[in-house]
Order: sequence, then structure tokens, then C-alpha cells
Amino acid sequence: MTSTVLARVDRDVVAVWGPDATSFLQSLLSQDLDPVAVGGSAHALLLEPRGKLVVDLRAAHVDADEWWCVCEPGLGAVLEQGLKRFRIRVKVEIEDRSAGVAAVALRGSDAIELHAAVLQPAGSISVRVDWAAEPGIEVLGAPAAIDAVVSELVAAGATEIGGDAYEAMRIESGIPRQGFDIDDTTIAQEAFLDRDAVSFTKGCFLGQELVCRIDTRGHVNRMLRRLRADSPLARGATIVADGKEVGTVTSAVGTVALAMLRRQVEPGSTVLAGTVTATVEAVLDESTD
Repeated sequence: MTSTVLARVDRDVVAVWGPDATSFLQSLLSQDLDPVAVGGSAHALLLEPRGKLVVDLRAAHVDADEWWCVCEPGLGAVLEQGLKRFRIRVKVEIEDRSAGVAAVALRGSDAIELHAAVLQPAGSISVRVDWAAEPGIEVLGAPAAIDAVVSELVAAGATEIGGDAYEAMRIESGIPRQGFDIDDTTIAQEAFLDRDAVSFTKGCFLGQELVCRIDTRGHVNRMLRRLRADSPLARGATIVADGKEVGTVTSAVGTVALAMLRRQVEPGSTVLAGTVTATVEAVLDESTD
């Protein structure tokens, strides 16, 4: 029996196609897209010129001259307009296709093998969404097609779980979610997005100066952390350490949460999140930071 789980998730999709689609995205997004073959995908960021986050996305290379940019719900329009802003003298079409798109996330040690063993309907796409060392993949397409995918995956042994259970897995894995843990004030290094969504060797991209400057000779003033408590934690709760306000709970399910905290609040510290005492944890290995 597989230990892989699946959950229905909401996603927006912006399609970018035309003769210049790849070079256009390559010039804007933080990730190096040139090595991504048709059928592959990559984690990338669209940043504003000063380096703050516009959209956290997965870029899927669906055809020779076509990409689907997958992001959190409600951000498709932001991404469409953010890309169109720089569409100057290039042969590229950009369209928000979020309406009518459904998605399912498959996660677990054998998620990739299980996905490969089922029939993916025509017109749907897959994007890799690994969480740290745990493999994951998301399938997107028309609602009827995704219903069929879910049925096949469950028949193959995957266990369907609800949204709260999937959120708890995300928080335990320390994965930031745009609209919750990260927003248009976020710098990539604050949420460790530079680990797999930024290429420091590809050449120029939008917002590169700030991200690269921090990488070479700077640091950020706040960092994403996990909180763990004995009582339920609440999103939006103010976090206090040593009598000073140091951040806010950004995501919470039960007794585990994520928060953007001042850098000085190190893992192992005890803080007050609203009225709940919690312990601060690192969301991943920060030994190389």
C-alpha cells in the first residue's frame, strides 16, 4: 500500500505562448528556464524591479513555444498584468486561463512513480512541487479531467485527504504560501525561496540586483519560522518575544504554524503568539545561510 496522499487544490494558470515565449520568460523570471525541456517544469519568481515578490509560480514547458505559469488562486490576474507590462516588441501572447481549471496535488515518497503509472488526460499538465526532500506533483486541467485523475490515483492506492490536513503537511514542511506567508513585501531570502526558485548563474532577470546583493554580502531582517505549541495557534496573532513585537502568525492549523519573525528570534526561542506560548523552529537546514 502506498503512503502517498492526494488533495484537491486551487490554482490559477497564465499561459504564455508564441515564437518568443521562452526568451521572454527567461528575461523576466528568476529561474533559468533554458534547461527545462518540454514536459518539464521549474520553480520561479516574478519580482518587481526593486526585488520584491510579485508572484511565486511554477513554470511548465507544455510545448515548444508555450508555457503555463501556475500560481496560487487569485494571483493569475496579477501575473498576467505583471508579464504584459514588459511585453515590448516581442511575439508573445499572454492569457489568464484560471477560469475552469481544477488541480490535484499528489505527495509522498512514491508520488512520481504513482503519477507515471496512471493515464493523464489530454489537455492537462503536470508540475513538480517538491517540499524539501519529499517529492510532489500537481496535475492541472479541466474539472472533469481532474476528477478522472483523482479516481485513477485513488484506485492505484493514493489516499485522498482534506484541505486542512494538506495545509498541516505544508506547514510542517515549512513551505510558504503566497497570500498567507509571503506577499508583495517579501524578499526571496526571507522565505528561503532562493534555494530552488532563483538562478544566480543565468544572467539578468527582473529584480536581480537586490536578490544577488543579499546573496553575496547582505542579510535579511526577518525570516520564515515554524511555531509549535500545546494549544491551537491562530493566524494573524501577534508574536511577542522579550516584551517586544517580533512578527505575526501567517498560517496555522492546530498547534503548528508559520510566522515571519525578526531575524534575532532564533530557533529554540520561546515566544507568545497571541495568548499561546510557542517554540520557534527552523523551517529547514539553515547551516549554509
